[in-house]
Amino acid sequence: MYRNSNPELCSSVLDSMRRYISWIDIGLIANDAFTTLLFELMLVDGLLDQLRAAAAGVVLAVVSKRMDYKSKLALLQSLQIRRVFRLVAGDSNSELVSSVASLLSGYATELLECSKRLNSEDGKGVSLELLNEVLPSVFYVMQNCEVDSALGILQFLSVYVSTMKSLPGLTETQLLHVGQILEVIRAQIQFDPMYRSNLDSLDKIGGKKKIGWWSSGKIAVSSSEDRNAEEVEASLSLFYALGESLTDDAVRTGSGLLGELVPMLLSTTFPCHSNRLVALVYLDTITRYVKFVSENTQYIPMALRAFLDERGVHHPNVNVSRRASYLFMRVVKLLKAKLVPYIETILQSLQDTVVQFTKMDSASKELPGTEDGTHVFEAIGLLIGMEDVPPEKQSDYLSALLTPLCQQVEVALLNAKSRNPEETLAQIENIQQMITAINALSKGFSERLATASRPGIGLMFKKTLDILLQVLVVFPKIQPLRCKVTSFIHRMVDTLGNSVFPYLPKALGELLGESEPKELVGFLVLLNQLICKFGTGVGEILEAIYPVIASRAFNILPRSDIQSGPGGCPEEVRELLELQRTFLIFLHVMATHELSSIFLSPRSSGYLDLMMQLLLYASCNHKDITIRKACVQIFIRLIRDWFPDHGKEKVPGFRSFIIEAFAMNCCLYSVLDKSFEFRDANTVVLFGEIVLAQKVMYEKFGNDFLFNFVSKGFPNVHCPQDLAEQYCQKLQGNDLKALKSFYQSLIEKLRPQQNGSLVFR
Repeated sequence: MYRNSNPELCSSVLDSMRRYISWIDIGLIANDAFTTLLFELMLVDGLLDQLRAAAAGVVLAVVSKRMDYKSKLALLQSLQIRRVFRLVAGDSNSELVSSVASLLSGYATELLECSKRLNSEDGKGVSLELLNEVLPSVFYVMQNCEVDSALGILQFLSVYVSTMKSLPGLTETQLLHVGQILEVIRAQIQFDPMYRSNLDSLDKIGGKKKIGWWSSGKIAVSSSEDRNAEEVEASLSLFYALGESLTDDAVRTGSGLLGELVPMLLSTTFPCHSNRLVALVYLDTITRYVKFVSENTQYIPMALRAFLDERGVHHPNVNVSRRASYLFMRVVKLLKAKLVPYIETILQSLQDTVVQFTKMDSASKELPGTEDGTHVFEAIGLLIGMEDVPPEKQSDYLSALLTPLCQQVEVALLNAKSRNPEETLAQIENIQQMITAINALSKGFSERLATASRPGIGLMFKKTLDILLQVLVVFPKIQPLRCKVTSFIHRMVDTLGNSVFPYLPKALGELLGESEPKELVGFLVLLNQLICKFGTGVGEILEAIYPVIASRAFNILPRSDIQSGPGGCPEEVRELLELQRTFLIFLHVMATHELSSIFLSPRSSGYLDLMMQLLLYASCNHKDITIRKACVQIFIRLIRDWFPDHGKEKVPGFRSFIIEAFAMNCCLYSVLDKSFEFRDANTVVLFGEIVLAQKVMYEKFGNDFLFNFVSKGFPNVHCPQDLAEQYCQKLQGNDLKALKSFYQSLIEKLRPQQNGSLVFR
């Protein structure tokens, strides 16, 4: 009655009607009277779009109503939805097209569910027939309509692809649909050509667009002139995504079309290759399929050219060339020995890049982090550091690279005091860059090569270390430089082995000059590496420097919890927490590498009490369970080291401290606290160490420990006498697992009786 005179009223009626459909009897709407009316409203031209769209919304509600799938299929079949297919060809911005697009998406989704849920062959056949009928319109909407209309389609396509992947094989029609989906994806992920001029800039428009879902398929690479940057970038992105679904074996053997596509890709230079995004996705795609090249070595020259010519390292865009350097390094790691015949060619191709890097003014502020250009040196180091390289050539290669880098550092050090502050800052940045390159270069050389088979290589690195240690003397307060030199010392410990020892006193002496928490953390990490590598071999060095370390650490760290007070700086708190954690790990590394005697040396013994208090507090209260475990392990080692089975007590007062303080607070009170969560895996491991500590204390101290623990500790926590006696029996037995199980059950029984009365003593 009112469709022409008051279409807004009719739209409101339909919108209200739509909201009721999900819970009323579907027969009230899905009948000839209403279905005929709704389709008439949608299909008649000249009516208000709002009214036609509202009618489509009601039909979608009918389609989406929950019911058994046999009834659902009958309903969907009765709608003859093909009548509305032509409507999506209208104005893609209109409300009608958007609503019809949603209707088609919902209809297709329901048909897909019917095809999966119905058991009868007839039901499945009808479902797939209707689905095949609607899919062309679904694809049309995806390619031609606005984003809001396409989102529902996107979700449907994702489910459709998942369903297709679960089938044993695809029919011709299904294969056609998968191909069409790929075309839809390719069209949708393309950048709008209007933004082409922005794509070489790292801004919000030019940033790399990502897509969160993919379908596997195949593409062909074309180098024809009519392929623009947007199409090429999208096709390469699809080819890259194809790799997500392939096994390593499939890539290596070049299964399917890969055997044709990868060589084609390697040999291709696109007319739009100067475009940043095309170049980046091209390099990423080659890297993804490089295992094919590893298996098919005839393609190595093609792969090298792709990385080393204007498509990669020599690309005019610095972002691309740096990314190419990083990816090339990854490729070298994989191919390594297979690249030996090509080393000369590679070095010649990279010569200008290396020379440019070593220029005094080449320090780049644009690209910090993982793509700073030094990966070229890491790649070269991996290549020339192999034992397959003849010794003379290897020495020549390394010398040709190290010499200019070291010369740059030496020149900068000589000129450091004669320059103004601005020039000094530039020198510092340049030195940082040179050290980073040297560090990267050294990663390719093993300890065996540098010390045993080719000591001449080791000699070159020793001379380099000598030069870089001067940086600490000339710039003692420049934290970034100290970090870079420390990093190189780490490398030399691994590369030079024992022959690094003569350089350690000077290196450690210079590095120990600063007391800031961050500096001390880096220093302790270096010491941990030295201890793990050389064990008691660094005993003399540690005996000399441990007192200084302990003094600094205990002066900086508070005696209890590190907390941020009013107006406190979160960064300072974070640095203190990191220092505390690293210092405790350092103590653990010392104790577990037979170096605990250093704690008792005349210069160190003055810090013993502070160390014990810190270890005790951390073993009971540290928020990191792994640190608590490490502290308990330290106590176990100290008990074993300082209390020989037969002999005099090494540390007066230590026995009573362990029995009265450590045993009570850590082994009893701390585990009774409700925060000690037995459902946490790390906590269970910590508990195992605490139980082991009790066993060790009984072995070393006998009844002195047992009497104090049971007669003083247990009454404090209201432990019944019979449970105390059972504990004694378990402790005196030989079954550690049974002791742990019993002690856990004991703790869980005692917890309800504590009423929050336990305090750290």
